[in-house]
Amino acid sequence: MGLKHEAGSTVKVGTRDSALAMVQTNFIVGKLKELNPGVSFDLVSMQTIGDEVLDKPLPKIGESSLFTKELEIALEDGRADLLVHSLKDLPTNLPPGMAIGAIYKRQDPHDALILHLKHKGLKLQDLPAGSVIGTCSLRRIAQLTRKFPHLKFENVRGNLNTRLRKLDENGLYDALILAKAGLDRLGWKDRIDQVITPDECLYAVGQGALAVELNIKDSKTVAMIAELYDFETAVVCAAERAFLRQLEGGCSVPVGVESVFKDNKLTLTGAVLSLDGKKCVQETMTTDIPPVNEDKKGNQPTLGVSSILMPSHMYDAMHQGEELGQNLAKDLIARGADVILAQAKLEISTDPK
Repeated sequence: MGLKHEAGSTVKVGTRDSALAMVQTNFIVGKLKELNPGVSFDLVSMQTIGDEVLDKPLPKIGESSLFTKELEIALEDGRADLLVHSLKDLPTNLPPGMAIGAIYKRQDPHDALILHLKHKGLKLQDLPAGSVIGTCSLRRIAQLTRKFPHLKFENVRGNLNTRLRKLDENGLYDALILAKAGLDRLGWKDRIDQVITPDECLYAVGQGALAVELNIKDSKTVAMIAELYDFETAVVCAAERAFLRQLEGGCSVPVGVESVFKDNKLTLTGAVLSLDGKKCVQETMTTDIPPVNEDKKGNQPTLGVSSILMPSHMYDAMHQGEELGQNLAKDLIARGADVILAQAKLEISTDPK
């Protein structure tokens, strides 16, 4: 594994400069400081394509690494030693030589409804016909259009502060749907009017989890970051990312998941939808997950198909999770998921809006 960074050394941490990204990065840096007393951590913040291009829906920008590309360039050229991301923003296929070195304990992965003041007390299903819901997620739009056809969905861009201001002040939206974890981290739990259940809308792959990306050959950083792993989160997210990777999907296609890890069993539900929500293939699979193998601790980590660098003592469990994700994807593909995704990508690329 190699030695960790020594006391007196400085580690450069790359991050987006949005309020949420800074809160998340400072949280991870705080944990690293606890584990590595004497090591200094300098933040290297920047904007990404996804932060700068705000006049287009995310799927229309035409770049798969919307919130990561500039950060990964900094990692490659040495301006950063590691990167902190929302896991859901990380493509399943990372640049050569880079991997996810740790996934911290996941927070609530569900979506949340935030209502305009005039609708306070209502639920999603109770909103008047024609109510405009702001979201930039094709996954949410496809599922919620299918479930609540009386509602209208419109793109809303910008950071969380900007989106909430658009809801409160400009009168264009009756409600927003956002990731609950982001609202929680920014201290806005009181703005949440409803937590969206998986029966209504499956969540995004990796949603609610924070990940650290690094250079695989940087053995000191690999060893340091591995201490952040949460076992259950790592197994679950390996399964979800392997599912998406096998589908050859991405962050901007209508793919949703739900994972339940209980009594050493992992149950993964996955769905692929057409953009209008009219077509949907969905299935659930379960597998047994072996426990952590402490006898293997300290051996070399293994890079999984999910682009996660799996610690040796967690490898058996995480690999089993990946196999579950791949098998679930293959089942959906056999039922036409690949055709649905191909059509969705074609519609995204040719839609003039």
